[in-house]
Amino acid sequence: MATIDLDKVLDKAWADKPLTEVLAAPVAALKGVSDRDGELLKEAFGITSVADLADLKYVRWAQALAALEAAK
Repeated sequence: MATIDLDKVLDKAWADKPLTEVLAAPVAALKGVSDRDGELLKEAFGITSVADLADLKYVRWAQALAALEAAK
């Protein structure tokens, strides 16, 4: 089972929210992602939530490539 320290990846306002709320949250809920970053992601890729970002095919492709490299 995967685990993650939510305090390290989420803005303080989101760290104690249920996962379903976090996934529906704007990408600015992620630590280090600004509202402006969220606007740019929406403009470029139609991303409006954390779940949208996670499901973005380019993110999945990049993760797959990194996993292949790590498996060498």
